[in-house]
Amino acid sequence: MSIIGQYAELKVAKIVDFGVFLEGEDEALILLPNQYVPPKTQIDDTIKVFIYRDSEDRIIATTLKPKATVGEFAVLKVKSVTNVGAFLDWGLAKDLLVPFSEQRDKMQVDLSYLVYIYLDNATGRIVATAKIERILRENEVSYQEGDEVEILVGKRSELGFQVLIHDDALGMVYKNEIFGHLKIGDKRKAYIKKVRRDGKIDVSLQQQGYAKEVPKSGQQILDLLKEEEGFLPLNDKSTPEDIYYTLKMSKKNFKKAIGLLYKQKLITIEDTGIFLVQ
Repeated sequence: MSIIGQYAELKVAKIVDFGVFLEGEDEALILLPNQYVPPKTQIDDTIKVFIYRDSEDRIIATTLKPKATVGEFAVLKVKSVTNVGAFLDWGLAKDLLVPFSEQRDKMQVDLSYLVYIYLDNATGRIVATAKIERILRENEVSYQEGDEVEILVGKRSELGFQVLIHDDALGMVYKNEIFGHLKIGDKRKAYIKKVRRDGKIDVSLQQQGYAKEVPKSGQQILDLLKEEEGFLPLNDKSTPEDIYYTLKMSKKNFKKAIGLLYKQKLITIEDTGIFLVQ
């Protein structure tokens, strides 16, 4: 059934004690259990549902919204590990399986991983893979240095963070270019720093030209904000003298730094000064 793993708007065909049956493809009936049936539902009503298989492999509907659907990437947390693989929390009653064969490294409970969700043609089950490179290897991308992109932060390594770029390529944000808080699962605006000859992509959280002086200044501001209980009586209207007295930096670098911190939603800028976002 092609709608497994997707949303569908289906018509109510039959009402029973334990739920309603919806008319799916080829007039097949799909159960929507009672706990998900909207109040006052009648025959011929149309309900938007997500279609998947329950723990007994029956095709079933739900009005719950999974964190991602078939054909999408997501960062999901491991709830349990069994002899068949790792099970991820994706927002539904039945957890999402990542078989051992689809794990890059052995997954651990309570850790989060970047995965791709797909329909296993052999079994008809919805599963996930952490082997993202295999999913993306056929993609043709043409990023240029300086391009603004959307990223999803994946796994952390000694070099920094691997990130998914626009759902079609992988890149790396190096740890010595990160200031402020960055964690697995974050979605951010970023910039292509360099496309290497081997196709690997370096990504920066700052526009180029800011990367040398601003990260250091930004981290200095964040550190002082934490020491001062989340507030500094400085903003872009403060005098160069006040800024230098407090931070020992130029007003130019201060304005660049707080601008980037604001864009990254790490601070707010008010008339009285800057506040650390808790």
